[in-house]
Amino acid sequence: MSIVLLVFLIYLVGMVIVGIVTARLASKSIDDFILGGRKMWTPVIALSEKGTDMSAWLLIGLPGQAFKMGLGAIWAGIGVWVGSLFNWLVIATPLRKLAGKYNALTLPDYFESRFNDTSHLLRITASFLIVFFFTLYVSAQVVGAGKILSSTFGIHQTYGMVIGLSIILFYTMMGGFIAESWTDFVQGIIMVTALVLMCIVGLVATGGFSNALSHVKGIDPSAALLSAGNTGMALYIGLILGGLAIGFGYAGQPHIVMRYMALKDPKEVKKAAIIAMTWTTFAVAGAILIGILAIPFLRGEITDPEHVTLAFAAKIFPGWLVGFVLAAATAAMMSTVDSQLLVATSAITEDFYRKIINPDASQKYLVRQARIFTVVIAAISFVLGLFAKNLVYWLVLYAWGGLAASFGPPLILSLLWKRCTKMGVFIGMIVGAVVIVVWYNVPALKNFMYELIPGFFLSLVATWIVSLFTKQSVERTA
Repeated sequence: MSIVLLVFLIYLVGMVIVGIVTARLASKSIDDFILGGRKMWTPVIALSEKGTDMSAWLLIGLPGQAFKMGLGAIWAGIGVWVGSLFNWLVIATPLRKLAGKYNALTLPDYFESRFNDTSHLLRITASFLIVFFFTLYVSAQVVGAGKILSSTFGIHQTYGMVIGLSIILFYTMMGGFIAESWTDFVQGIIMVTALVLMCIVGLVATGGFSNALSHVKGIDPSAALLSAGNTGMALYIGLILGGLAIGFGYAGQPHIVMRYMALKDPKEVKKAAIIAMTWTTFAVAGAILIGILAIPFLRGEITDPEHVTLAFAAKIFPGWLVGFVLAAATAAMMSTVDSQLLVATSAITEDFYRKIINPDASQKYLVRQARIFTVVIAAISFVLGLFAKNLVYWLVLYAWGGLAASFGPPLILSLLWKRCTKMGVFIGMIVGAVVIVVWYNVPALKNFMYELIPGFFLSLVATWIVSLFTKQSVERTA
């Protein structure tokens, strides 16, 4: 058995053990299964928020983009950093306070309570959009797992997808939010450690950043420019605005904002924010630097840029550290998929089945149903992944944009603007989702601008205008 495989198997066994240990804790009630009973240790929630945020995009998509375009990938990194900071400064505290006030376990739960929506219009709409976009999102992560294992062990990508998804399914089904938060915590540490190690060794191998950049410039002059060789509209709208726009998406990601809802107390937000933003700084900078440092080593050698992380690790590391990087890349995918599966499952079990169809269902029955729906959503995502033709980078950005436009503006306005109404939120969700789907599937529009930008701003305008002309609901007090 190769040392790479051995280290990777140790990691997978560790994730399984976490699932077994936390299974009994998560089986007590649907509240524990979905939000861990709001009793989790703050550093765990903080790193879980980052682990579930970054996904395979961090170790597969972003380094691949930096390898392909060079310094131009920095704009996406800035967008991610600013968006994450915005969430912690603006969204986290008011959402945690209101979620506690209403005892809301999910984002649809929050919307319904915030606007006293007895018709369940907001709950049903939000639940449908969550399941739709998260199924696509999970599909992208499963494709990422297949690429990771395929490039490392030479197995078919489909087998890699099966292996990665099977492990995630096990511990998510067994331990729910508690299991996925603790695994995200461990995975977050593994991810940032691997990125920092690769950067340090990569810089030593290239003789420092200045020397590396000189080599990059000799191979591809545009890769040494922040413009990535773009000019005019392609530079300002396509590269810079498109990269920065990723940050608009943070407020609309249910798998991220549910971490704020799970904090023990609103007073814990500041501590969690410091931990999360420190991690983000090192992780995003490291992912971009790896892609740039790999250009002199691997340009012309690999055909798929999203194989760069593992290929570069094999160039500069001994076998056991390559296994560690493989575990980190897998962790990036797994730490997001488990959360996305849980949120999508919660939308069906808690927001639809429990609150609308069968309010009297027992806690054990609800947990059992949640586990069944987890398998169903995972299976659909796997099938979609088999037919996916796009790179992980773009698949993730599509799903990210869909969630951002659907939920970002309605959530921001509902938290910060008292005049926001139920119909404003409903129309904002619909407009955001429709614009994303249409824009993405019309080549002329997609090539002009990242769909998140028009989707987000049209959703914002729709929520605002409709709220101005519709009647406010009487806010629920408890």
